[in-house]
Amino acid sequence: MSYRRIASLKTAADFNAYLKLLGVDLPFDREIESAPASPLARAYDLDGFRIGNRFCILPMEGWDGTPEGEPTDLTRRRWRHFGASGAKLIWGGEAVAVRHDGRANPNQLVSNDATSASVEDLLNILVAEHAAHFGRTDDLLVGLQLTHSGRFARPNDKKKLEPRILYHHPLLDARFGIKPDDPCLTDGEIDDLIGDFVRAAVRAEAAGYAFVDLKHCHGYLGHEFLSARTRSGRYGGSFENRTRFLRETVAGIRRDAPGLKIGVRLSAFDLLPFRMGAGRVGEPESFEGLYQYGFGTDAEDPLQMDLEETYRFCELLPELGIKLLCTSAGSPYYNPHIQRPALFPPSDGYLPPEDPLAGVARQLKVTRELKSRYPELCIVGSGYTYLQEWLPAVAQYEVRTGGADFVGLGRLVLSYHDLPADVLAGRRLQAKRLCRTFSDCTTGPRNGLVSGCFPLDPFYRDHPDAAALKSVKEALSRG
Repeated sequence: MSYRRIASLKTAADFNAYLKLLGVDLPFDREIESAPASPLARAYDLDGFRIGNRFCILPMEGWDGTPEGEPTDLTRRRWRHFGASGAKLIWGGEAVAVRHDGRANPNQLVSNDATSASVEDLLNILVAEHAAHFGRTDDLLVGLQLTHSGRFARPNDKKKLEPRILYHHPLLDARFGIKPDDPCLTDGEIDDLIGDFVRAAVRAEAAGYAFVDLKHCHGYLGHEFLSARTRSGRYGGSFENRTRFLRETVAGIRRDAPGLKIGVRLSAFDLLPFRMGAGRVGEPESFEGLYQYGFGTDAEDPLQMDLEETYRFCELLPELGIKLLCTSAGSPYYNPHIQRPALFPPSDGYLPPEDPLAGVARQLKVTRELKSRYPELCIVGSGYTYLQEWLPAVAQYEVRTGGADFVGLGRLVLSYHDLPADVLAGRRLQAKRLCRTFSDCTTGPRNGLVSGCFPLDPFYRDHPDAAALKSVKEALSRG
């Protein structure tokens, strides 16, 4: 493991030479422009709505709501940061479960009649903070991500899975303790769930959100539909059946919330699940035969992509009147190195089997290809956080050359929420706030703590959970 840290790549020549050494194709601009000349400052027209720049805040998966699914002061602090970031597109803000059994943890936000006022309050907090920092909000587009966690639901206990699955996956069932006779969701239960998504969308529109994201990524239920080839019935088997959940949910939203825009965050490709191997380095699970359990995966060689169905999905979106697409990849539960490239894994995770820059380049290449094929879609790219000092250079290149319409920022926002404002203003990056992918924001929640940037955010450094996190990591390091 001799991957160089990004902070050691001081010049463009250093960065370019290291990329060549890795054999990684990751173009970047040598000069960063500030607003108004910067490509990142250029407005984007979405059906007549002018989005003020090309930065997007990706949805967080909150671990700090109340047991009833309402936000806390920690949640509100994060949303204020979203508003102060300078980004003009807020993709979901938070992953909000459409009902209790779909929560990824017992502190995830939930959409229901009782929580509607507090979810609306989050939007008001964000917009007010944006107005205070930037003066105008008529070019700010804010959505709400709607989700059901499916196979990875933990609605009642942070350490206890209560999975709702669509089909039995031979590798993931074994890993997560799902028994061969554990029930799958029935077609009737899925019909009911579609109603929950539609009602959540209606509440989002009433609260003032401009769009909802129907989450189809990271191994959660929407994503699992796309790989449900072995499932019988109306929601499995053919591509038409595997996209029925999306089509019927969209139809319900169009009927009951006709003024609401719709977006989809999509794991555009997946690979075989990985496990911890020798020296803690990630290695692929063993699998023989045709791998039918991935979306955007080569069934004959599941360590490779096959984007043919991803293309079909992108062709379906305009038919449904959907223009907003946010790309991602894989799942943090079984192959995180392709989904969120990091040098330092969570304490219970595997070390990266490739330089994380390869993972960044893979995501950006797929996003670029989708944008080239489907220019009518408004596409947000992901995977930028690991770039650190080189994020503005790569981001500007991608937007300038049409590789993506927006640059999506996720976990970086926990330590350096106002990076977009600094880049657009031409200010020097605050290196001490750049996310170095230490993954404490994941290790904490996996051990029953809140999620925040404990190493770099002074607020979380002084939080009571910081000491608990340190003890957990020390215990894990001792084995």
